Amino acid sequence: MEYSIIQIALVFIWTFICAIDQFDFLESLYQPIVSGLVIGLILGDPNTGLVVGGTYQLLTIGNMPIGGAQPPNAVIGGIMAAVLAIALKTTIDYNTAAALAIPFALLGQIGVTIVFTLMSPLMSAADRMAHNADVKGIVHLNYFAMGLLGLIFAVVVTLFFIAGATIGQTVAAAIPQWLQDGLSAAGGMMKFVGFAILLKVMMSRDMWGFFFMGFALAIITVANESLATPALLILSLIGFGIAFWDYQQRTELAGSIADGGDMEDGI
Repeated sequence: MEYSIIQIALVFIWTFICAIDQFDFLESLYQPIVSGLVIGLILGDPNTGLVVGGTYQLLTIGNMPIGGAQPPNAVIGGIMAAVLAIALKTTIDYNTAAALAIPFALLGQIGVTIVFTLMSPLMSAADRMAHNADVKGIVHLNYFAMGLLGLIFAVVVTLFFIAGATIGQTVAAAIPQWLQDGLSAAGGMMKFVGFAILLKVMMSRDMWGFFFMGFALAIITVANESLATPALLILSLIGFGIAFWDYQQRTELAGSIADGGDMEDGI
């Protein structure tokens, strides 16, 4: 599948923006579910871009950098997952595309580490600028760092995008069926690993009841053909209703304690 110069340029620009957004801007544009949709719009297949972006989002939902340790990069991984899924749509499924994007995500991780390493010697210069109240110098230093990161990411993604668009079908055809099945299974499994990592970080004993209830509702909803398509919306509304009710109850309880209790009902 061949793409136009305009599409290649748009992929370059979008990757540049997402790379910076990972640390600045809204810090949400780079999320795979967003970047996948935008890449899908650029390449003329927004549905595939959104689905594979959502799939890759589940893989990375529990990933977070700790100090200098960087997880597989969500920017390059999410964009390349969408690119591979669209370019090789007739050959591989969404889970396989998400799994194949992991090596590219590791390259993104290396890119972030390189930028951090290159910028480390400049921290002493930043300290001097701060000591001298050189606001303009600090601003320019930050712009330089953001531009360098965006350029590295954009060049890497664009080169792989061009190569993938040119030889993607040949590479996909060379992958044995047993390996494609394994990659598909791995991609499907990693979604649950992402959720497990997220739950390990934020789960508390008070929330297990809601977790099991939501899991059961998801199974029931997806099993019903008439409810399977809007299942996510239905479950989101149920979750919002429970959360809003809990917020109201906690707010009223806190108000009652602050006022010394409401005695009009004799209690």
